[in-house]
Amino acid sequence: MLSRASLGQASLGLLAGAMFTATAFAQTTIPSPGARFTNVPADAALSYNLVGLNVYNSADENVGEIKDIIISKDKLDGYILSVGGWLGMGEHYVAVEPSSVAVGYDAAKGKWAARMNATKDQLKGAPEFKYQGRWKSSS
Repeated sequence: MLSRASLGQASLGLLAGAMFTATAFAQTTIPSPGARFTNVPADAALSYNLVGLNVYNSADENVGEIKDIIISKDKLDGYILSVGGWLGMGEHYVAVEPSSVAVGYDAAKGKWAARMNATKDQLKGAPEFKYQGRWKSSS
């Protein structure tokens, strides 16, 4: 059964901590904290399980793909979905709240799944997220 996106928050919190420490280090020199270790909960999702995952609606229509994960401080703030386009041309990116996407591991199918209650047209009509400024890819 699919559970809410909060399923991955524990493991994503680890990523957020490492990401923001690295960001702060790049801006100013700060003392490095000592290594602290944690256990990964059995119900956690890792970012590589989610990025690239197709999102389906209740009519089983593919409405988008998770392209990125929005992390701030120590929590999951949302997903960047790619809607439309073909082979990277004409893609429309939108930011959605994590509570609007159900993400979970489907043990019967042996794979991760994502669902949301929206149509592709609704997502295409949403405000566009642009990769620019601090979010622009360096590649």
